[in-house]
Amino acid sequence: MKKILSLILAVAMCATLFAGCGTDTASSDLAYIKDKGEMVIGMTLFAPMNYYNDANEFVGFETEFAKAVCEKLGVEAKFVEIDWNSKEIELNAKNIDCIWNGMTITEERKANMDISTPYMKNRQVMVVKAENLEKYSASVAGATVVAEAGSAGEELAGADEFFKEAKFTPVDSMAKALMDVKAGTSDVAIVDYVTSIGSIGEGTDFADLVAVEALEFSPEEYGIAFRKGGDTATAVNEAIAALIADGKLEEIAKAYKLENLLIK
Repeated sequence: MKKILSLILAVAMCATLFAGCGTDTASSDLAYIKDKGEMVIGMTLFAPMNYYNDANEFVGFETEFAKAVCEKLGVEAKFVEIDWNSKEIELNAKNIDCIWNGMTITEERKANMDISTPYMKNRQVMVVKAENLEKYSASVAGATVVAEAGSAGEELAGADEFFKEAKFTPVDSMAKALMDVKAGTSDVAIVDYVTSIGSIGEGTDFADLVAVEALEFSPEEYGIAFRKGGDTATAVNEAIAALIADGKLEEIAKAYKLENLLIK
């Protein structure tokens, strides 16, 4: 009788575990997402990737890209704004299922998370007021420089000799970095080149800001991050390949003037 009760208890305990008895939790991550019927996507708001347009519609390259991939997977895309500096904590806590927001692929991130095949080229660029373009193209010594905390821009500011004599301050988003330069509280914002395409210049809220195109820093590639050791990245890679093959990804990129940066 004791043996039977022990067996019943063991089976009950297995049934309460996410991964099942004797199964690797991470390996069933795709099933976990499909069972929910949605992929929770961690992102921050910045054009042209994820943002609200003038009609208050949630749009952007990553927004449409993620929806297209989720359609291939048979789930809904649910977007959640996160603190970018806590993105890996949010992912591992299962508050989100992926980080999909112009994320630069690094060796450290590859060690800690599963990352999709790269889909877009990028680099870091300085953004300044148009009147200061020539000045900061030559030097940023003594200038106040800002970049999003935890971003490739912050890493660049701390590592590149060009910024050695600048005064660097991290801020909570790339949008905040641009606002600081516009307001004159900072001199230079380091942002993704992709961000500069959709966020500054004529027809934007930052019409008086320009990118220092003559200086290029940190060539990089974007990827989508998932929990380590699962099978979600493989399924997403297959969906991306299908979207490239049928021309859908290029169609989305063209709508946001990003087609020349796609990796096919």
